[in-house]
Amino acid sequence: MRKGSWTLALEAVWTVLALVAAAGAWAQAAVPALAPPPSVAGIWEGTLDAGVQKLRVLFHITQAPKGGLSATMDSPDQGATGIPVSGVAFEKGELRLEVEAVGGHYFAELEKDGTLQGTWSQGGAALPLTLRRVESAPVLARPQEPKPPFPYQVREVTYAGGAPGVTLAGTLTLPEGKGPFPAVLLLAGSGPLDRDEALFGHKPFLVLADFLTRHGLAVLRFDKRGVGQSTGDRAKATDDDYTKDALAGLAFLRSQKEVNPKAVGLIGHSEGAIEAVKAAGRSADVAFIVLLGGPGLPGARILEDQSAAMDKAAGATPEQVAQAIAVEKQILSAVQEQPDDARASAEIRTILGKAQPELKGQALDRQVQMATSPWFRQFIAYDPRPDIEKVKCPVLALGGEKDLQVPAMENLLAIRTALQKGGNQRYVVKMLPGLNHLFQEASTGLPAEYGRIEQTFSPQALKLIGDWILQQAGK
Repeated sequence: MRKGSWTLALEAVWTVLALVAAAGAWAQAAVPALAPPPSVAGIWEGTLDAGVQKLRVLFHITQAPKGGLSATMDSPDQGATGIPVSGVAFEKGELRLEVEAVGGHYFAELEKDGTLQGTWSQGGAALPLTLRRVESAPVLARPQEPKPPFPYQVREVTYAGGAPGVTLAGTLTLPEGKGPFPAVLLLAGSGPLDRDEALFGHKPFLVLADFLTRHGLAVLRFDKRGVGQSTGDRAKATDDDYTKDALAGLAFLRSQKEVNPKAVGLIGHSEGAIEAVKAAGRSADVAFIVLLGGPGLPGARILEDQSAAMDKAAGATPEQVAQAIAVEKQILSAVQEQPDDARASAEIRTILGKAQPELKGQALDRQVQMATSPWFRQFIAYDPRPDIEKVKCPVLALGGEKDLQVPAMENLLAIRTALQKGGNQRYVVKMLPGLNHLFQEASTGLPAEYGRIEQTFSPQALKLIGDWILQQAGK
């Protein structure tokens, strides 16, 4: 759970009024019309600079025919677009924007040089933000993203998920040539992710599937339950539910005539690695698993480590880090000790009210709802080590040295220890230098950097994964 939300509310929305002076009919020379006030309609771009972290933001401001203003916000580096701006006001050269959906507030003055000079307020902090007009939103360069035509078959598929009434939709890519082929099912990380695991302007699973299929592997990737074209209730889904969906995907792959049913495995990224481990422990038909940035420690411990690692990388002092971890532990304790959602929510609101009094509205509601969701409750209580001990198939576990979300050293060590304890001798556990949680070559490892990096997936990591899987498949 990350800190940070924005506050302040607008009580009114002002509109821009055009003033026109009438020329006197009797005058020898026409009296010039008063110049209308400058318009703020258009696309405005700027960069929030918080030291280590730098985030681009864009505002799309539109003026209605009757003079009213509306706007949306983009955060390109976070892969977020079209965020509604709940309040827009421009009067006497001053612009006010209220982004209630994320708790943000911006106040600026329109300068003579045409820039907006102002302050962005968030979580009790205020950052200077200069906005400049641009003709269009920036196009993110993603050189690894494959484009058709592809040298392999692409098949859109649907199949029964892991629960009644759940239908999963995905894309199956098949190499050209004579099969049957070894195959892999891709399992995405946490959140409402589609078949490409699209996030921060990247499509890691599209790049991964393309690479593996070009090297002779059939690959199935799918929209998670309740996302995209897949049905089901995502709000109530837990890792156990997603594991059932993974087993359903394996069964579907084995049913395809182009697939070798004895050489079907799983690649799980982040939370998807938990599902890969659980599925491998429950099914003897899993030929191999690849764990990318996967947890080896209990969820509560990972969140505490994540909070400390990110705050340190962002330049926080030891005192600030300790304070953030203390708040994190209070929230985790409230969730773990209070099974009643209403009571847990009340406790969390009290904790956040003291720690972050500026956190209000929808931003506060979202944090409370997330902390009391079935998924979160199960995640923080889950210890993956007993399930890792049950895995008997070959395992490749990779972590990025600069992974701040699932710190690699501690979690890879826990995975290796659990495999050894379970008697599994067919494993490779490796930390890859310079890579972040998305397996990009990174500078800091902070999530704010994900969208700025053009690379979607390290070629070194792609080759390592592909070579290892082909080795397990006997090719």
